[in-house]
Amino acid sequence: MGTTMSRSTDSSHGGSYREGGAQLYVSLKMENFRIKGDLVPHVYGSERIIGSWDPSKALSMERELASMWELSFVVPPDHETLDFKFLLKPKYGISPCVVEEGPIRLLTGGLLEGDAKPALFKLNGEEEVLECQVFIKADIVSPLDLAASWRVYRENLQPSRVRGIPDVSINVAPDGAVEDGSGHHLELDLEHYIIPAPSASGTGYMANRAENPKSLFQIGNQWKSEVPMFSSDNLNSAINSNSYTIDIDNYIKESEIDQTRLFSPSTMMESKSVGTFSSLQNKEGQKGLFVDRGVGSPRLVKSASATTLTTNLNLDHESKTMPEAAGAVAAAAVADRMHAPKEDRRLAIVLVGLPARGKTFTAAKLTRYLRWLGHETKHFNVGKYRRLKHGTNQSADFFRADNPDGMEARNEVAALAMEDMLAWMHEGGKVGIFDATNSTRRRRLMLMKMAEGKCKVIFLETICNDERIIERNIRLKIQQSPDYAEEPDFEAGLRDFKERLVHYQKVYEPVEEGSYIKMIDMVSGQGGQLQVNNISGYLPGRIVFFLVNAHLAPRPILLTRHGESLHNVRGRIGGDTVLSDAGELYSKKLANFIEKRLKSEKTASIWTSTLQRTILTATPIVGFPKIQWRALDEINSGVCDGMTYEEIKKNMPEEYESRKKDKLRYRYPRGESYLDVIQRLEPVIIELERQRAPVVVISHQAVLRALYAYFADRPLREVPGIEVPLHTIIEIQMGVTGVEETRYKLMDSTVPH
Repeated sequence: MGTTMSRSTDSSHGGSYREGGAQLYVSLKMENFRIKGDLVPHVYGSERIIGSWDPSKALSMERELASMWELSFVVPPDHETLDFKFLLKPKYGISPCVVEEGPIRLLTGGLLEGDAKPALFKLNGEEEVLECQVFIKADIVSPLDLAASWRVYRENLQPSRVRGIPDVSINVAPDGAVEDGSGHHLELDLEHYIIPAPSASGTGYMANRAENPKSLFQIGNQWKSEVPMFSSDNLNSAINSNSYTIDIDNYIKESEIDQTRLFSPSTMMESKSVGTFSSLQNKEGQKGLFVDRGVGSPRLVKSASATTLTTNLNLDHESKTMPEAAGAVAAAAVADRMHAPKEDRRLAIVLVGLPARGKTFTAAKLTRYLRWLGHETKHFNVGKYRRLKHGTNQSADFFRADNPDGMEARNEVAALAMEDMLAWMHEGGKVGIFDATNSTRRRRLMLMKMAEGKCKVIFLETICNDERIIERNIRLKIQQSPDYAEEPDFEAGLRDFKERLVHYQKVYEPVEEGSYIKMIDMVSGQGGQLQVNNISGYLPGRIVFFLVNAHLAPRPILLTRHGESLHNVRGRIGGDTVLSDAGELYSKKLANFIEKRLKSEKTASIWTSTLQRTILTATPIVGFPKIQWRALDEINSGVCDGMTYEEIKKNMPEEYESRKKDKLRYRYPRGESYLDVIQRLEPVIIELERQRAPVVVISHQAVLRALYAYFADRPLREVPGIEVPLHTIIEIQMGVTGVEETRYKLMDSTVPH
């Protein structure tokens, strides 16, 4: 065990981060599975920050996971040096405090001085030594980001209204929660409870699920195009029957002269996320942004500085009819549409990277996210165009840079895919994801010229330096790619692909032009960096925020509705009733299921809404922290809350018919629509993407329909009709091969919904 130290800025910056009122946010974490329940980790030290060297004034660390404790705070600008120690304090004050061994820890300007070391505690009269791993992270946060984070914390984590259960707790089953008898036990193996899923699996070769070419037509088994072949020196394209010429050589020279057209540091994106952004100088001298992937989103404690900040900003969310976070997002979207240049209203995300670096997986994931948010988005994969037009039996020689026929063919299909994407945007499309290696500056400038005046281009470069991950991706590609479907010898296919990779590496040029996002070593989910240059606008900001939180680490997400409630039995919507007898039985079966399903997992968390039927369903589950999200509450049925649909039909016939015609957009009077629910669920989706451990979500039908639609990539129009029955668990397995779904039915329901 040891100590991990992370700092978002280079130490050479000194105190420059204080410019503009930036705050130093510090997170201290301590991990050990053996800390006894009657000992609570504390931090004490610097008087202004941690409460002085008096153990009675030490600040308690909060349990984040079963083995992890955390304390986070903001450092005032005039108090940059922290001297502190960890100590274990008895919960009931009977035993003496146990202070960690060794010298005082010193944190200056967010940097730890001296050697990194674990925290050592001597217990039981020094007979036992407890060693804890320590994580110290410092993050530069602007006052606006700090206020926004605190506001989201207050909006989404509300105090419980049932049995005094706190927002985050390691719950112990109450007396009588488990009764004698076998009715609540799952006697069979979990596989016996599996039922067919309503939709097809989301796994397989992701490029096959990209858009079908519109510029190619099929004659027998051959695909042809109406666009003439391109020469590598002078690329000619016929677009909408009007020919024009792209002289790449001249365009490169023009670009080198007029660099201001490609680089605009003054229009860099102001950070809207809570990730770590700081100034960065690259070798060209152009200023960009840097995100430390390892920090993640701060979970703020109720410190005096945070409270003062929110008070000064007058964040009175209770006086608004719409939550401030959702209102701000909606306002930004409207402003972006009204004031952005016409071409900026359409966005082309152009992937860049060597083969087997996760480009197609990233493209598919981003496409799914943007579609779920309601943006018309399509994924165009150039490899799919190449295979349809030139076949799947191309050897590595086809990809050599000194093969003129191969270069000509590859440039042609790239231009065809780009033309299809631009034509789709002209018909109303919003975001096109252009998926190819695009590994040379020459190719990228061709695409920029084609898109000029039609859409805004942002390059998304994926870089991976982990040989283990690259080797895994190569082997998956040999197994799944149509390029090797007719190759019976796996090793022969492996040699061919690695030879192809060498050809790409010889000519690869990293992105240094235009607007770009660079994902560096982020696929493993264990740190990495995100570099951002010349990015502005609402939608690009959302994309950056999503990418900084997403990763490929496999983990299951379990979705289930609460146990049957009294309102379910009575056929009434909304409300906050308790569980029926059948619902209580399901809560015990669910606890038994989770115990079996997650027995091999070191950590997991249980998420519920703030309504008591979900909290009561989670009550018998023990050993995992439970988090309540107000964002997971059922759709607000407004004045119809507590009514049956028959009562609505009789007393409010116009509302009943309006809902029947368009359930997606229908908003209950003084309530919500499905689109409103999706809007407030975006922070939940981001947090689910960020999680590396299993998550069990116990929520409500409308909410789970929206969450399921995201993972299953279902169109928004289908959301209100998605089947999410009671007493059924939907397991979403997220990993490098895509999304797999398994459904478990633990018991029958006595009501139809």
